[in-house]
Parts: sequence; structure tokens; C-alpha cells
Amino acid sequence: MNSEEEFYDAETGLESDDSCEVSFKDALVFESKRVTDGSTVQENGVWERRKLLPAQMIPRNNFSVWSILKKCIGMELSKIAMPVVFNEPLSLLQRISEYMEHTHLIHKACSLSDSIERMQAVAAFAVSAIASQWERTGKPFNPLLGETYELIREDKGYKWISEQVSHHPPVSAFHAESLKQEFEFHGSIYPKMKFWGKSVEVEPKGTMTLELLKHKEAYSWAYPMCCVHNVILGKLWIEQYGTVEIVNHSTGDKCVLNFKPCGMFGRELHKVEGFIQDKSKKKRLVIYGKWTECLYSVDSRVHENYKKMGGDSKKLKQEHSCEGEEPDEMPDVQETVTVIPGSALLWRITPRPAHSTQMYNFTSFAMTLNELEPGMERLMAPTDCRLRPDIRAMENGDIDTASAEKERLEEKQRAARKERSQDEKEWSTRWFQLGTNPHTGAEDWLYTGGYFDRNYIDCPNIY
Repeated sequence: MNSEEEFYDAETGLESDDSCEVSFKDALVFESKRVTDGSTVQENGVWERRKLLPAQMIPRNNFSVWSILKKCIGMELSKIAMPVVFNEPLSLLQRISEYMEHTHLIHKACSLSDSIERMQAVAAFAVSAIASQWERTGKPFNPLLGETYELIREDKGYKWISEQVSHHPPVSAFHAESLKQEFEFHGSIYPKMKFWGKSVEVEPKGTMTLELLKHKEAYSWAYPMCCVHNVILGKLWIEQYGTVEIVNHSTGDKCVLNFKPCGMFGRELHKVEGFIQDKSKKKRLVIYGKWTECLYSVDSRVHENYKKMGGDSKKLKQEHSCEGEEPDEMPDVQETVTVIPGSALLWRITPRPAHSTQMYNFTSFAMTLNELEPGMERLMAPTDCRLRPDIRAMENGDIDTASAEKERLEEKQRAARKERSQDEKEWSTRWFQLGTNPHTGAEDWLYTGGYFDRNYIDCPNIY
């Protein structure tokens, strides 16, 4: 396989309602209800979103990633060919749409009259957007240049469109908007990865912008670093670390969140701590929790009194160090967050389905992303990644076809790039253009509109 293939990971009273509990014993029941396009219907004939993938996760036991990565220590993994078995059956474009799993938090922000309370809800949304990454150690498929992904969720009140706007460097642009013109959420992702011997470090470069249209507010932030441990030996595990600043460009309010690295003895694993300050830089609220579990807020004065009363001095059990011997041992996870009296729950993660571990550790939301809804194929763009034969084959458990199709698509993409070079033609994006973000002043990929008019005559033939 050609080494030009790019390898990168993307970047989990307000609970969502997406949880479901389905066992593999139920698979036969669902299978009996399937119609010809792969969807499921209830007994009364009403279509429902699927709760299982067509096949279980393909085992990786007989494959060694070390043979590929051993020469790449300290390098940026931009041109490393990886076997398809290390993928999960989603494109990166689908993976980043998982930011929208907890959209109810945006709707909550839209409904609040106080800007500090709105910032709480926006902070909860920002943290919830990466919660689905926990234990998702499979790599999404690299989007082909010009690939798109649309998602319309009338039940959650939004529609989403994303496009792979650049191949070198790989850039994915997205735009989501409320069906009732309440908000817009947009940005672009340029994930950079480095291999450090035992771990892969992912820097999800790119800025997110959330606009609350009713309040005429715009918020922006960038996500923290992500590290996948034990890529060679041992159990894979993930940590997020770094500082995230969420800025309200309209009011001057700011939320600063510190995603804590594992640290010695694992006592900080998954923790998120921070604060919200107003435009005068006065601390109003303290934010705390775990990005894998939940997020709380408490008045800063209450938090200060709690600390003075010894609330932070409770001895913690010493677990294994994140910096221990080979392999990097994953510390025992403390399953709960100590709640400070007077705190408000901002967000709690949606439980994963019981069969998640056999299905790439997908959430219930992720389980639906590659599903073709009845009649959808006739409406959506021919570049939508639901139509990618390699991803569809892997989802169906056919690893040989998935590998062959992946190589065919990549070769087709290289041939198209060579032909454009010979003809001295530049690639033209279809739904986004490079411009200036009016809120941050930085260069950004901006949606030009028109996708949902359903005119796809000029779309490229990439599959």
C-alpha cells in the first residue's frame, strides 16, 4: 500500500435520552425486522434507528502495530500506511459529528436569560463533545478529498454537514444549525499525531465556534491534547490533558477548563477543573468533574469555604502511576466525583449499550451514524461517506473487501491528484471556503450554504 496514505485519529436534570440496553440475544429479533436497505422497522411499520451494528468488531489479536510504528518514534504520523483492521467502521467526518450527541445542552443554553448560566451550559457541551472518545481506540477512516457527511436529527433539532476540504494537510470542516434558527455550530479539525514509543499523542488543531442567535452571542474554544497509551503492548487507554478556554466574544465572559493529565498514582485521571469569570475577571463559578462521567458547577464562594473546611484534603488511595514500567498501566478509575454541597449538575454521560465492547466501544449515538435511512440514498450527495464501500464492508465484518476497497479508493484519489497536477488544475471545495472567522479574526473554513437544496450535479466522483 502506498505510504502517502495519511493516518490520524480524530479527536464524550440535563441528561440525554440516547441510552439503550440491548444484548446480542436481541440481534436475531432485530434481524427479523430488517428491510432491504438495512434499516429496522418496528412491528407497526414505523422506522427506528438501529441499536446494533450488522457484525461484531473484527479481532485485532493477530496483527502487530509495532512492525509499522517502530521506525516512527518522535515523528508526525502523516504518511504512515495502517492495516484496515486497526480502524473502526466510521469516517473521521462521522466521528466528529459525535460532538452533537448532547445537543440538548445547546438548547438549554439558548433558553437561559443569564450569560453566566449560558456559559455553564456551553462549557458542559464542550466537555460532553469528547466524552465518546473514552475507550474508542479504533482509528476512523481517513476522509477522501471531497468526501461529505450529512446528518439530520429532527428529534434533536439540528442538521449537520461536513466536508473534507484539504488532503495535505488533512482538514475536515463542519457546520451544524438549529432547525428553528436558534444556534449555529461550526469549525474545522486538523488532527496532528506523534508516536512516542509506547503512546500516540493527538493534537486536535482547530477552533470550534458556537453562535446562540437569539442572544447574539458567539463562543469559541479549541480542544485539549489526547494521548492513547499502550499502542504496542498492554490494554489501550486514553487520557485528555491541557487547558481549554471558552470565550464569549459578545459579553467578555470566559470559562477556563483544565483537563488534568493522569499524574503520579493516577489520582487526576479524567479530571476536569476550572472556573467561569465575568468580563471584569471576577470568578463567578467553579467547574469540576470528569470528562468520562459528569460535570458540576458551584458558586466560587461556596467552593472557597469548602476548601477552608478541608474538603480537598481527603486522602486518596494511591493507584499505579501513569509513568510506571512497561506497559503504561491504566490506573484504577474512581467511578464517582465527590460532589460539593450546593453544586449543580450540568451534564452526565449517557450510559453505553451493554454490547458496546463488542462493537468498537461505540455509543448508542455512534451506532447509528453509518446507517442508511429509508430513501436517504436517493437524496444525499454521492460523496456522503455512508456510500464508501470500504467502511460498509468493515461494518459488515468483511475485512478482506474492506482492505481491497480502501486501497482502490486511495489509488483512485492519487490518480485524480496526479491528473489535476498535469492539467494544472486546483481542487475546488464544494460547500466550504477559506475565509476569516468574524468572531475570532482567525482564518477558518466557512460554510457557503446550499447543501440541503439537494443540487449535487457538480459533486466529484470519488468512490
